[in-house]
Amino acid sequence: MPSLVRRTLAALLACLVAPIVSPATAQTPPPPIPQTCQRACLEGWIDKYLAAMRDQNVDAGLFARGVKFTENGVQLPLGKEGLWFAMSGIGGYKFYVPDVETQQVAFIGTVLEQSGSSVTGPKKDVLVAVAIRLKIRDDRIIEIEQLAIRPTSTNSSANAWPPTGEGVEAMKAPHPIFREAIPPQKRASREELVQTANYYFTGLAPNDGKGYYPFTDDCIRFENGVDVLANALDPATQKRGRMTCKYQFEAALKGVVSRVRDRRFVAVDRERGIVFAFGFFDHPSINWTWQLAELFRIEDGQIRRIEAIFHRAPFGINSGWSTYEQGMSEDIQSVR
Repeated sequence: MPSLVRRTLAALLACLVAPIVSPATAQTPPPPIPQTCQRACLEGWIDKYLAAMRDQNVDAGLFARGVKFTENGVQLPLGKEGLWFAMSGIGGYKFYVPDVETQQVAFIGTVLEQSGSSVTGPKKDVLVAVAIRLKIRDDRIIEIEQLAIRPTSTNSSANAWPPTGEGVEAMKAPHPIFREAIPPQKRASREELVQTANYYFTGLAPNDGKGYYPFTDDCIRFENGVDVLANALDPATQKRGRMTCKYQFEAALKGVVSRVRDRRFVAVDRERGIVFAFGFFDHPSINWTWQLAELFRIEDGQIRRIEAIFHRAPFGINSGWSTYEQGMSEDIQSVR
């Protein structure tokens, strides 16, 4: 009889323990994303997407059912809207940022779009700068996020720069520095690279000239195809000339940007030390927002080269991928 009691108690105890174990098991992190598509494969998805947009071909073999598409922060139906409506060709500048770990790929480049109407005159091809992010799952594109910076876009505070598409196309190709592989033993983790890139944003807004600015001595910044350090105004001397990234942050960019928000780091190429981010620069005092895509080459925890394309957007606009709270936050969003 005692043995029967013991067996009964043991069975009851097993039933009580089972529910306690299950939640712990349920909290186990999900398995990593299968890295089925490597560098060349991910870059190839950009090429296929650009060709599909040019040809207005919403191919079921390329796009997942229910694919989400945004252009300049606005969600649109895929096909024949936004840049899909009148894209007529693919430009020459192509900068790929494949992220094997998350199976995403980002891109800055140029395309051709037919522009013109009965009011503006005959249609002609114009250069448009683009920034694109694709997410790939099960051999299909499931997310498309893109900026289209057209010749009519305001692309500098005085709007005195050449049209962004022309400026980017004139660069011809990414600087060779971007193609150099980081030695395997010196490669930072994805998180470390994102953190370093984010120092650029935290240093810029709000900037008092006394922040942490991890730039190399030979750092160069290109914005909308323009080398913004080549003829910069030194506020101390009121003379123009070549300026370093660090000195520009210490002396010339103080109090310029009020808020850098919705900092979405969407692709990291660890092999080449490149981080690609989308974000917004806000200037509440003048009701002005820059919507941008920006990429960074990082070596030994320092930023060596920066490229960005941006345009003026409606003040306070969201990316189309963030909640309101995320869109107004200045925290890091590591997009996977």
